[in-house]
Amino acid sequence: MSDWQMAEAWTLEEAIANIQQTEDTGKRYYAAWWFGKFRVQDERAVNALLAALKDETDRSPDGGYPLRRNAAKALGKLGNPAAVQPLIESLESPDYYVRESAAQSLEMLGDRQAIPALQALLAGGVAAAVKAEGKPHLVQPYEAVIEALGTIGATTAIADIEPFLDHEFAKIRYAALRALYQLTQEAHYAEQLMEALNGNQLQLRRSALLDLGAIGYVPAGQAIAKAYAENSLKLISLKGILESHLQRTAATLDADGLQLLELMDSLL
Repeated sequence: MSDWQMAEAWTLEEAIANIQQTEDTGKRYYAAWWFGKFRVQDERAVNALLAALKDETDRSPDGGYPLRRNAAKALGKLGNPAAVQPLIESLESPDYYVRESAAQSLEMLGDRQAIPALQALLAGGVAAAVKAEGKPHLVQPYEAVIEALGTIGATTAIADIEPFLDHEFAKIRYAALRALYQLTQEAHYAEQLMEALNGNQLQLRRSALLDLGAIGYVPAGQAIAKAYAENSLKLISLKGILESHLQRTAATLDADGLQLLELMDSLL
């Protein structure tokens, strides 16, 4: 049985005990994951995860903070507003992956308090968005930051996001298109994501599918259903669009909603 499988079998009391002990960093790491996976709504879990955001004992060979990364991820899934300020502070972590996880969780929490700190990570624009020295990633988690700004509704960040439409990495360009559509509702941004469904690389088509689902762009339905990608991903994308559409129509199933359901049915 793997460590993940063993951790899945824990009780709440075991997970809390494991994240609070100091001898076994592996158990602490899996406990943070456990709280997020099972969306644990327990004050002790939240407090333990907040404490883990400042952990100094669990260090990776490259100097990163594995426990902090998992704690940041879990806090977004729990949806507790007490995590907002600690996650904002984590955007200043020396660990790229902690900053990325914090940005993703702040997107889930949707608190506008995070906008200035997220926007600050775009400083320098595309010219500064280069590979970190000796690392496999860029100097900042631009994709996660831009997506968070779009979801939160940071219209003040539009001018900072626009230059990233010209970034050399396609996924960052897609993140910019996604965010700019959310912030402006201008269809040409979403239409460019639809065009990406015809790209040569499967991974990029997958990204475009998820981005279209996230922005709820109804006219993309047919193109999503026909895209060369896994039906499971196409269903996730269409489901996201349908949910957004039902929110806008107060749960009224109109012709567009019915068409989306039919497209989903055709993929099953």
